[in-house]
Amino acid sequence: MPKTQFVFEEVNVLGEFLEPCSLDPLTGFKRNGTCQVTPDNQGMHAVCIYASKEFLEYSKRTGNDLSTPMPQYNFPGVKPGQSWCLSGLRFAQAVKDGNAPQIFIHATHQAILQLVDLETLKKLAIDL
Repeated sequence: MPKTQFVFEEVNVLGEFLEPCSLDPLTGFKRNGTCQVTPDNQGMHAVCIYASKEFLEYSKRTGNDLSTPMPQYNFPGVKPGQSWCLSGLRFAQAVKDGNAPQIFIHATHQAILQLVDLETLKKLAIDL
């Protein structure tokens, strides 16, 4: 299987400047508030999601517990109603399972287009 080539520019899926996802809680692989994808971000934390109670429960059931605080990692846990940068692979799986969360498309990095098409992302967007 060929290696995926990530695009590291701070551009969203619409080809525009990547907007912040969340400053409280501080999200992103680099904890800079954006879903920026960098060479060291192996999980491609590219999708800015709206964390509903239902999605957080689904995520926990499928092995990605986003809601439990982990103070040892300075992670407060994501609460319903907050936004969070989600791993591209986790997001693609949620789409496949029919459990995809709503997203903030202007804060979603273009790298996710390697896993999920733009039309699907637009259908899930709450900021279009």
